Amino acid sequence: MVSRPDSKAARVKRHKRVRGKLSGTAECPRLCVFRSTNNIYAQIIDDVKGVTLCSASSLDKTIEGGGNKEAAKAVGKLIAERAKDKNITDVVFDRGGNIYHGRVQALAEGAREGGLNF
Repeated sequence: MVSRPDSKAARVKRHKRVRGKLSGTAECPRLCVFRSTNNIYAQIIDDVKGVTLCSASSLDKTIEGGGNKEAAKAVGKLIAERAKDKNITDVVFDRGGNIYHGRVQALAEGAREGGLNF
């Protein structure tokens, strides 16, 4: 029998490798993305204090749809808007071990359109 590689374990391994190299500070916090099968979530985190500064997800009432690219782009714009309210302009992008493609890319483009720099 042919064994299939565990894609979730591979994603976690990539995420741990990336997290060893980047970290968010008060001046430049980390924009963390989590992509589930049905929704997408984004948080802006200050790793020095261990505090989530703001968050957004496709479960918010203002966003229609769920797990598609349009919803991901809307989540990116929403997280950028909430970051502006807290005077955050520069962030480090943490794709969470996912490939920079599809919904993750749409969220990043929406955040850039909203005014975040990374």
